[in-house]
Amino acid sequence: MPYRHICIVVLLGNAIFFAASCSETEEYVAEPQSGVDYHSFANTGDYRITHVDMDLTIDFSRKVIVGIATLQIEHLGDGKNPLILDTRDLTIESVQAGNHDQMRAVTFSLSDSIDIRGAALAIDLPATALTVVIHYQTSPAATGLQWLEPQQTAGKQHPFLFTQAQAIHARSFVPLQDTPGIRMTYSATIRTPVELRAVMSANNDPDAEKSGVYTFSMPQPIPSYLLAFAVGDLEFKAMGPRTGVYAEHEVLDAAAAEFADTEAMLEITEEVYGPYRWDRYDLLILPPSFPFGGMENPRLSFITPTVIAGDKSLVSLIAHELAHSWSGNLVTNSSWRDLWLNEGFTTYLTYRIMQFVYGDERYEMEMSLGYADLQTDLDELEDHDELLAIDVRGRDPDDVFSNIPYEKGALLLYEIEQKIGRDAFDQFLLDYFNEFAFQSITTEDFLAYLDRTLLITHPEELDVDRIREWIFEPGIPAGAPHPQSDAFTQIDTIRQDWLKGTEAAEGIDTSEWTYHQWKHFLDGMPDRLSREQLEDLDQAFRLTASTNNEIAFSWLRIAIRNDYEPAYDRLEDFLVSIGRNKFLMPLYKDMMAAGKADMADRIFQKAMPGYHPLSVKRNSQIIYPE
Repeated sequence: MPYRHICIVVLLGNAIFFAASCSETEEYVAEPQSGVDYHSFANTGDYRITHVDMDLTIDFSRKVIVGIATLQIEHLGDGKNPLILDTRDLTIESVQAGNHDQMRAVTFSLSDSIDIRGAALAIDLPATALTVVIHYQTSPAATGLQWLEPQQTAGKQHPFLFTQAQAIHARSFVPLQDTPGIRMTYSATIRTPVELRAVMSANNDPDAEKSGVYTFSMPQPIPSYLLAFAVGDLEFKAMGPRTGVYAEHEVLDAAAAEFADTEAMLEITEEVYGPYRWDRYDLLILPPSFPFGGMENPRLSFITPTVIAGDKSLVSLIAHELAHSWSGNLVTNSSWRDLWLNEGFTTYLTYRIMQFVYGDERYEMEMSLGYADLQTDLDELEDHDELLAIDVRGRDPDDVFSNIPYEKGALLLYEIEQKIGRDAFDQFLLDYFNEFAFQSITTEDFLAYLDRTLLITHPEELDVDRIREWIFEPGIPAGAPHPQSDAFTQIDTIRQDWLKGTEAAEGIDTSEWTYHQWKHFLDGMPDRLSREQLEDLDQAFRLTASTNNEIAFSWLRIAIRNDYEPAYDRLEDFLVSIGRNKFLMPLYKDMMAAGKADMADRIFQKAMPGYHPLSVKRNSQIIYPE
């Protein structure tokens, strides 16, 4: 039913403006507006940041960054309104504005913190001012920063710092227009302890001496959520002419070997979808507390070490982050309502890259597992969370990341491909990336582009009403494609024979199984297994001791559901040593559902000091729902 829209009026300096987002108890009267970012205070209709220069001093002892942000401003309005920026938990020490050397102190005001968005910084600008200089400090609790003690790193000798700006966390370490609808170039100077190296989502120099001062430049315009840096005891190893790995010494060789196919992925993607426009593509291997599998920061994807399996079985993650160099980084969702434009396109490209490099069978298995993950979310989510163009008003955008924008979005594109043919769809994607390169777009922009391209060239195959059903309605439209893999058919038969007792686990030949087959085998198990069945599996395949994190994860979920105590020590070690939410959240949910709230609480309290703030937030909501 429709419900009323109640918004907040905020007084800042001499300006009164309406906050775009509302409280969690608000009532809506209309659909969210296309192109409106409900999570930013920034008045982007009046001013636009075109470039930011940062001078950042990293203080590990106080866990703060002392920063100077110099913003280049484009005036879009009449100049009568203050410039409004996004911040969260920043201490603003001074603000100057003007041009070139003619800078002067100006009046500014910082609102109280307003829900998840933080505080709005309003700056009274002279009418001709094109430059704003802000001196500030971050908070030790900044949500976009994780400070690691030496014992939390692989080397155990030096501290580590990394950023995670997506979705709205850049504002916690630099004041700016923190919305994906605005793109900017940037430069930076980062000052570190002399024994550590700084790297950025910019032009890193792998041969730079550890001097304590590092300079960077990003000449391509990016949205704020792709602003990223890290500081640690890092080394570099090349994998190809344009690809390499930054990591701690202890994991460098293993990472370079695991991800050795990155250059091949880059080259084949260029052949089909156009040139890679970001110069180099390097990887940064983070400590295991990183809350995601990867983050597509341009030129330097941040990667979890949990995908270093020793057999390249989990490298689809690298294909995914690389694919973002076209879908997401090059063509970007204008707001988090349109997240599927980033993730759905990227997931589709991921499957294609895996096919290019590893063949049809791997492609089919990857797609089939993705479809299974999508079905799991569709079984658990409310209808309003099953839309591609999701209503994010009054919600934390971190909470709307699910398999819907990823797998449902990819399935829509797969259906279009199936209807018009792969060659025609590849050409469409190539043209799409060229048309919107370095722009932020909305779902409506995509639909308008379809209307003047594929809907004209393929009127018999495509129906705009069906495409709108995919985007604006819950669930999957009837008759949608169902990716399947012949490699899983035999696994289904083997699992069924074992469940019936006609085949013992030790008699199953798994010597040629891939990770994908193991995951399909385990994830297809019924909820309830006997103690004898669990012991049979564990003794035959040593699942509790598996070194493949994805296989261990699937097994531990089975162990929780069936109260298999021999796996509990591994469960605790797994949850304490890994901070990736893909693993943490389902395992904590399983414990809560199995009546093991005390166990979940005890492990979480032990693990929490090593978790990223985002992991703490999201898993706290599971363990302490009140």
